[in-house]
Amino acid sequence: MRNKRAGWVITGAVVVALLAAGGIAWAVRSEPDRQASASASAAPPTSTAGPITPAPSPGADIKGPLDLLLIGVDTRVSIPGWEPHADAIMLLHVEPDLESAYLYSLPRDLRVKVPGSGTHKVTEAMSRGSRVAGSKQPSTEKGYELLAKSISGYTGIKEFQAGAILNFGGLAKLTDQLGGIDLVIDQRVESRHRKPDGSLRPLRGGDYVGPQAVYQPGRRHLVGWQAIDYARQRYGLPEGDYDRQRHQRQLVGALLTKALGEGLDTDPAKVDPLIDALGDTFVYLGGRKPVEYAYALRNLSPEKITRVSLPGRGVGRGSGYLGEQLTDEGRGFVQAVARGKAAAYLAGHPKLVDK
Repeated sequence: MRNKRAGWVITGAVVVALLAAGGIAWAVRSEPDRQASASASAAPPTSTAGPITPAPSPGADIKGPLDLLLIGVDTRVSIPGWEPHADAIMLLHVEPDLESAYLYSLPRDLRVKVPGSGTHKVTEAMSRGSRVAGSKQPSTEKGYELLAKSISGYTGIKEFQAGAILNFGGLAKLTDQLGGIDLVIDQRVESRHRKPDGSLRPLRGGDYVGPQAVYQPGRRHLVGWQAIDYARQRYGLPEGDYDRQRHQRQLVGALLTKALGEGLDTDPAKVDPLIDALGDTFVYLGGRKPVEYAYALRNLSPEKITRVSLPGRGVGRGSGYLGEQLTDEGRGFVQAVARGKAAAYLAGHPKLVDK
């Protein structure tokens, strides 16, 4: 079961984000091999030799397109009863051929209609949905359900075939298990939360104080805390949360590339430590088994995933800030995805593609 889960972690969007925990090719190859070996050892001897038709691989019947949903949460595990918020929202649209895809983000403060609750920031859909009647303990899975419905209503995507929830601590552990990642930093980023040595900056008078970790432009090797710290920053950046969304997509791509470069798709011995690193920080939600999606997306490599930036702007009432809304161009891409026209839309709006 663990190895089937590993195959999923490196697949699809959910994959794309968890990226690295697993070996698609190994999970796909080894399962049929084990089944064949077991069948051979259990079968009675026969004097008639003939061709054996192998059973179809699990997931061979999965057809595209697919839409997968990845949620990064700030669980605040040290605070009892803390309701999960969707701090990072990424969607992966896989084309009908299952060999190319588009990875894009929605702003956490995007104003959307939340079923049964009116219009709110999309991050709040998860916290509202997580509430369990008669219990002080929130349900992350229930929060995901309401969040997915809210995003479906906004985007026009009728169904998400699978989803995953991961907190940032899990991604940091995953990055360290891979020995760090190489990332091309595209702008100077000053950390609000960490000192140069990785320790936390103290909070005084409502603000963080002391020396800051700084990430300079260029190709850099980042360990776990650095990679997550870089991808979490939005204050002080020209485009705020929109810059942060782009950096999070960069992190996803770098993790997936490093995982494949380490041979995780062929060496099962490297898989279990990554799964152990994730621990309870990862929750998978989907209709089909992870290994089935792993097989279906076996030809989806990092270079075939186009990362897309959706422009937006703040909205408010008077001097009060209410949240974000996508521009017509950004909303147009989302609608094009729902209609199966993503490639054609980007051909006419090439500036949306991350460089």
